[in-house]
Amino acid sequence: MQKEVNNWFASWFDSPYYHILYKDRDYEEAQLFMDNIVHYLNLPEEAKILDLACGKGRHAIYLNQMGFDVTGADLSANSIAEAKKSENKTLHFQEHDMRLPFEEKFDAIFNLFTSFGYFESDEDNLTTLKAMKESLTEYGFAVIDFMNVHQVIANLVPEEVKTVDNIDFHIKRYVKDNHIYKEIDFEDQGEKFHFTEKVKALTLADFETLMEQADIFLLDIFGDYKLRKFHKMESERLIMIFK
Repeated sequence: MQKEVNNWFASWFDSPYYHILYKDRDYEEAQLFMDNIVHYLNLPEEAKILDLACGKGRHAIYLNQMGFDVTGADLSANSIAEAKKSENKTLHFQEHDMRLPFEEKFDAIFNLFTSFGYFESDEDNLTTLKAMKESLTEYGFAVIDFMNVHQVIANLVPEEVKTVDNIDFHIKRYVKDNHIYKEIDFEDQGEKFHFTEKVKALTLADFETLMEQADIFLLDIFGDYKLRKFHKMESERLIMIFK
């Protein structure tokens, strides 16, 4: 399958600026989440885990340090090239389109930090869910960690400037056609850049509909990385466990 170079995520996630803008993300919180979710899923030692849309592999590396056999997959060639520097005999990375199932089967599949809903069509989102289901072992579980769109839209900051590494990132956020947009403008070394992030505003009800179509069993829903109950208006995240 040919890579769609015109998709915003193919170019933006491959850009070094993406990693500059987001380098202050809270990784301690992410590690706490992985500790909690691994404990909750009661994964066997040396379980095979897929980190789907793994970026540069930070979470895959952490899961591997916990003793799991981990595969990280991402569409971004640059991110995978970076991640591959950390490979060992139980940690592997590959370029992969999340719409396609894996030949290998996994005990757990993690899709973290709103790495879902980038595709234009609902069909692609459904295909992704089906591919995740097909890539699980008989007793495997999948986890999608998505934003809670109700909370995000209610607290949307329309404009802000974030300065990282002496670059002023001008960020605009808005909702249009059931998508949450983020326009990012900045200058570096005399050159102007413009990127747009666009994620489908999928609610729990939307996911439930997709999962029903994919013949997926939704087991549990959490509202944050401490695995507290999901509240539609207050929760920071929408974390879904399914098989």
